[in-house]
Amino acid sequence: MSKARAKGTKLETDVVNYLKQNGWPSAERHAQHGHKDVGDINIGPGVVIECKAEARFDLAGWIAELEREMFNADTDDGVVVVKRKMTTDPGEFYALMTFGMWCKLAKEAGL
Repeated sequence: MSKARAKGTKLETDVVNYLKQNGWPSAERHAQHGHKDVGDINIGPGVVIECKAEARFDLAGWIAELEREMFNADTDDGVVVVKRKMTTDPGEFYALMTFGMWCKLAKEAGL
């Protein structure tokens, strides 16, 4: 396994464990789907979670990837989880989505 793949696997595993400890007991890593990728983590139907642990931030590229994966998964809900430098605590990582995605989520939550 390459160093980059090992880094990504660890990040995804850490995020899955955090999700399990915080209300999503069925959270699991997705198997690779090639060009029909549907994200890195499954917490249930209708949500795409893409994880990133990269030295350089590419917000627009990550959102474009998330949107492709949401299309492949036939859903409108998704988030990019970005590892924050200097911490290994997933609760301190960044959650990235467009403002439109956030507005939809907030409306569905009754805010």
